[in-house]
Amino acid sequence: MANHIGVDGLVTVGGVTIAELKGFSIEESVNAIDNSTINDLASSVVAGRTSWTGSIECHWDETDATGQGAMTIGSTVALIFKPEGATTGDAIFTGSAIVNSVSKAIADEAVITQSFSVTGIGALVEGTAA
Repeated sequence: MANHIGVDGLVTVGGVTIAELKGFSIEESVNAIDNSTINDLASSVVAGRTSWTGSIECHWDETDATGQGAMTIGSTVALIFKPEGATTGDAIFTGSAIVNSVSKAIADEAVITQSFSVTGIGALVEGTAA
């Protein structure tokens, strides 16, 4: 079994690599629809719609106008999450999303961080880097 270390991870928005990336997460889920009847002794469910969300954390870089700067509240963005990097054959996850929130964390003797929360529009597609 192959193991991977996050040091090679990248995220692109509109084809531009987001600067100062600290980490990211993506989560896919499905709605469980209850189809139990009154006579069932146990609950029964069927799969409904799928969805996905993501979060991206960076060191804040106000000069990254086309990376971090493209991630504005309410904007629709094209994202590619690259957990292994961008070498041919590496796993990638591609999807369009709406930027739900942008936050900055400021603390004494710490680098300012900026975080983005996104909700997918349509499916998150798993593929490989070309």
